[in-house]
Amino acid sequence: MIGGLRKKFICISTISIFAVFSIILSLLLVLTRVQMNQTLDTLTDTIAANNGFFPEFDSSKPHTPSRFFYTDAITEETRFSTRFFTVWLNEQHEVTDVNIDSVSTISQSEVEHYASQAMNNIKERGWVSEYRYKITSTEDGAILVFVNGTMYKNTTNLMLFTIFLILLGSAVLILTLTVIISKRVVRPVAEGYEKQKQFITDANHELKTPLTLILSNLDILEAEYGKNEWLDDIRSEGERMGLLINQLVTLSRMDESDARLLYADFDLSGAINDTVSEFQYLAEERGHILFSDIAPSLSYHGDEALIRKLAAILLDNAVKYCDAGGKIQVRLYQRRHPILTVENTYAEVDSLELERLFDRFYRADRVRTFSGSFGVGLSIAQSIVKSHRGTITAYKKEGLIGFRVNLK
Repeated sequence: MIGGLRKKFICISTISIFAVFSIILSLLLVLTRVQMNQTLDTLTDTIAANNGFFPEFDSSKPHTPSRFFYTDAITEETRFSTRFFTVWLNEQHEVTDVNIDSVSTISQSEVEHYASQAMNNIKERGWVSEYRYKITSTEDGAILVFVNGTMYKNTTNLMLFTIFLILLGSAVLILTLTVIISKRVVRPVAEGYEKQKQFITDANHELKTPLTLILSNLDILEAEYGKNEWLDDIRSEGERMGLLINQLVTLSRMDESDARLLYADFDLSGAINDTVSEFQYLAEERGHILFSDIAPSLSYHGDEALIRKLAAILLDNAVKYCDAGGKIQVRLYQRRHPILTVENTYAEVDSLELERLFDRFYRADRVRTFSGSFGVGLSIAQSIVKSHRGTITAYKKEGLIGFRVNLK
């Protein structure tokens, strides 16, 4: 139990912190890419506005900011550091002129190829290879401005690689720290759990001895004076107390992470049928009708004794809380894994708090104290299912309460 709690803490903490880091760094990368595109768009706009040539820098004019961050996109040095070329097209989209004075590693055929790709993209702005382009329509055709974005892309790629390394390193660091911190975090829980186990163990020893003595003395009194209602009440309450002690011990053992289960292949259909047969008379005695629909020849690999106990708990719960003259339905069928369902009629189903049914000592109907229920059985059932890596859920329909067990 404590080991599982610690693992959950480590997983949740690591994933949460790592997710925050990832979101922050991803936003930083996205903003960097947006800034890169907008800086290049500012350059293409400036060149296109000057009929395909880079204008002379005029310090008397207001600075040209990029669109997203208020930084100077064009400075006195920008004209000399920007690698661009311009293509003029006629109305038939044929190349009429080019300006490649600001690039040295591009040929006429490459220029025409880039222009063709840009026109086929239809979009006014975009990327062709390492160039950011803009298409500006004119009376005679169009002007295409291409600005080399290699330096910006390299910077972004370097940032992406750096972010990857930071995330990798932070994941290792976060995992290491949470493993160390988790010991301190779960220590109070572990201490409380150990005290609880010790209390149950002590209670088992301290209460069973006087209970055994009381029940033994009852046998003597009944033999000497005969049975009467007072002795019957004492025996009934003593047996109930013994049942509660046994249930608490069982629950404590099921909570232990190192609890040893006797796994083996067994006839699941036969085990459920046997349990149904055991409760058939009790159900009829209380005026209930017990139906069963058990798929034949289903086998399962698990602890047979615990699975039988699971079925008994669910059936016992159904018999105790079924409405007078009501119906109990037990089904076992195979999907990907064996599935067991137990349903019973219950008129007050709308008042049930399904999420609390598996809480220890919780009883849905506190008025029915005669049932002898302590609110521990379903907690034991849940522990049995969890120990087999399965799931158990409660559900309600109109006038029905049911439990669905998925055995894995």
